[in-house]
Amino acid sequence: MSIKLIEKLSNGFGAPGFEEDIIDILKDSVKNLSRERDSINNLYFGLEERKFDKFTVAVDAHSDEVGFLVKEICKNGSIKFLTLGGWISGNIPCTQVQIKNSRGEYIRGVVTSKPPHFMTEEDRKKVPSIGDMTIDIGTSSYEETVEIYGIDVGDPIVPEVNFSYDEKINVMMGKAFDNRLGCAAVVDVLNRLENSNLDVNLVGIISSQEETGARGAKVAAQKVRPDFIIVFEGSPADDTFKDEFSSKGALGKGIQMRVVDSSMISNPRVIKFAKDIAKKYNIDIQIIARDGGGTNGGNYHTSNEGIPVLVLGVPTRYIHTPYTYASFADYNSGVNLAVEIIKELNGEIISKF
Repeated sequence: MSIKLIEKLSNGFGAPGFEEDIIDILKDSVKNLSRERDSINNLYFGLEERKFDKFTVAVDAHSDEVGFLVKEICKNGSIKFLTLGGWISGNIPCTQVQIKNSRGEYIRGVVTSKPPHFMTEEDRKKVPSIGDMTIDIGTSSYEETVEIYGIDVGDPIVPEVNFSYDEKINVMMGKAFDNRLGCAAVVDVLNRLENSNLDVNLVGIISSQEETGARGAKVAAQKVRPDFIIVFEGSPADDTFKDEFSSKGALGKGIQMRVVDSSMISNPRVIKFAKDIAKKYNIDIQIIARDGGGTNGGNYHTSNEGIPVLVLGVPTRYIHTPYTYASFADYNSGVNLAVEIIKELNGEIISKF
């Protein structure tokens, strides 16, 4: 069931600010908890079930993926675009994309690349800037693009990639693993703990617009006001360019536990608690310290009076590109660790963080 949900989420359309399709996939995936969507496209599970004599623990993942937005439509029908999230220009040319118009239709296109036959020697040596790129949907005029296909300035765009799962090596391939893997993990944790007698309230948060400033998390922190939060992420894997000693994000070696990045220094008491739980239940983990990047944890840990945060990342090769790989075993390690942590949490433990 997890693989099927991940497939739907990975194939789904969810540029920052346009996460509605992902919400539609997720809203019925947790059967026995209340659900609520707010105006910024956050989706909450379990708010109505909270008992105010218990501390609240939240599990969070962002629903958006790096994408694009229609900036203008050219005379010849091609489309100029803006980026939504952290793209590198060299990863964009020749990408097949989907544009969602205001009628809810999905229009296929491709990010153009000049044929080598027409390139100068200088063209061959440089990476084109994003401002010089266009998307071609096969039309030949402004009128065709606008009148036939209904495309307008502001329409969202994402890569079009079909998910696949290789059972031989337990590896998934698809787009948007940052962070549809996290969304599926939130669902799995909530469903697995459905009939558990917990000492805490449990709330699920599917947050919006992480790729453009973790904006949904800012809103969710104020609405939910959790006492502890686990943030699931699709984190950059490093095993294809580092050796076995320096790699801390290898596929198949466990869930990644982040101790520092540019947005947050993790609470060492939280890290120790999580490590102890992983050891107790023989759950594979990898510890990473990053000098860049950031997650929703960066907003959560400075919200309200300061929220203890644990960031768990599923190592994912080539994130912020159209094609990514991740291990289903690592995904399961993250879900298992979160479940066991939540089972052991209570107000006294959280107060000591």
